[in-house]
Amino acid sequence: MENVLVAGAHGTTGKKIINLLSESQYFNPIAMVRKEEQIPFFKAKNIETVLVDLEQDVSHAFNSKIDKVIFAAGSGGKNVEAVDQNGAKKLIDASKTNNIKKFVMLSSMGADEPKSVPDLEAYLNAKQNADKHLMESGLNYTIVRPGALTNDEFLNKIELEQKLNKNGEISRNDVAQTLVRTLNDDIANKATFEMIKGDMLIADALHKVSKMEA
Repeated sequence: MENVLVAGAHGTTGKKIINLLSESQYFNPIAMVRKEEQIPFFKAKNIETVLVDLEQDVSHAFNSKIDKVIFAAGSGGKNVEAVDQNGAKKLIDASKTNNIKKFVMLSSMGADEPKSVPDLEAYLNAKQNADKHLMESGLNYTIVRPGALTNDEFLNKIELEQKLNKNGEISRNDVAQTLVRTLNDDIANKATFEMIKGDMLIADALHKVSKMEA
């Protein structure tokens, strides 16, 4: 089994990612959390944790043997440059130092055009800069840019394109499932795509994106 470091593990989407990885026969989750009081939640589930603040040194996140990374952390709009941008960059750099096989980034629709959403421009600028850093890192990666996140039930159906040219919503459950599936070695390598709720099964949509030019 491959060890997967999940940054932002205690977040709403992060917890869903951890649960999916825990049920997988291929991956073992390692929960990266920022506060000590978040550790017991995972300890009760027998999930290894590592205490890391993205605003500080992150190198000790890799003290355990880490094979792949999912970055699902975020500041909630409170400190986008330090966390969403620079924190992501630090984890990308540390991943490269530790020869990580794949880095899966939870980004956001609009990260390619931050000015298109004035209310979120600072956040989308941070995501754009982090995404660009990952693309230029030399790591194998998948960048997932979902539409507006909801708490709806898992549908297992999405619409996915490199550029959708329309807005939409998608459940955190479907986003988490997509992120975990892209960990596989033969899916969406060096690929960036947008996704919203749709009519295509996640597996079929990812098979399609795997054929796209990176």
